[in-house]
Amino acid sequence: MYFSNNIKILRKRKSRTQDEVAVALNLKRSTLSGYENGIAQPDIETLISFSSYFNISIDTLLKVDISKLSESQLGELERGYDAYVRGSNLRVIATTVNSDNRENIELVNEKAKAGYTTGYADPEYIGTLPVFNLPFLSENRKYRTFQLTGDSMLPIPDGSWVTGEYLQDWTEIVSGKAYIILTLDEGIVFKIVENNISKDGKLILYSLNPLYDPYEVHINEVKEIWKFVNYISSKLPDPVLPEKQLLQTVAGMKHDLERIKARLGTEIIDISEEKE
Repeated sequence: MYFSNNIKILRKRKSRTQDEVAVALNLKRSTLSGYENGIAQPDIETLISFSSYFNISIDTLLKVDISKLSESQLGELERGYDAYVRGSNLRVIATTVNSDNRENIELVNEKAKAGYTTGYADPEYIGTLPVFNLPFLSENRKYRTFQLTGDSMLPIPDGSWVTGEYLQDWTEIVSGKAYIILTLDEGIVFKIVENNISKDGKLILYSLNPLYDPYEVHINEVKEIWKFVNYISSKLPDPVLPEKQLLQTVAGMKHDLERIKARLGTEIIDISEEKE
């Protein structure tokens, strides 16, 4: 069991002293110290108290070595995304870290997309991807960057690098927001999402480009979801005309068309008079 080491790690991550935790759980400090050092074993009532205090299930406290989890996985656990508590499968993501033990942002370019579809959960494959870091992103979140191809998400240009934050709990998908989604059939797609998971277990995916029709994906086909954070591109998006300017442009085109029609009408009359 991993209980003794787990409660010590969790206490320190909360920046709590043994005295503070002991008071909160109605224990003696020496008793808590015994639990953390593996000298004493808690009864079921005490396990329930620890589970409630840390908001982590008893099964996780006993069976999962949380010292082996990455920073982002620990953060998800502390925010309540515990598989045993939520009754869902724990999604463990393969990741890489730098020399400071900070998680890298892996780059998945166009050539790597095919391999990523099957290797997304393979630590060895993920370890072959190029990496970088963005200092303005949180150290307690997991990010990955994918290269966008095609024109379905215009005005975001083809070839842009789209960064997403790993989403553990798919029920938190917000309809109308952009996400990077991995399915085994479609591969990696970047779309605006409508969340119908609670209704029929499906997501409806929309492109920014109106030329592309929306389509449905069943949640069972989905392997990863990344919440859109930002994109990097060497290209400028095509300009979007403000409404007033657009109306002025249309009005100008109509005026020019009327002038052309009037001119053509005059020329036809002149030709008719010459024939007479």
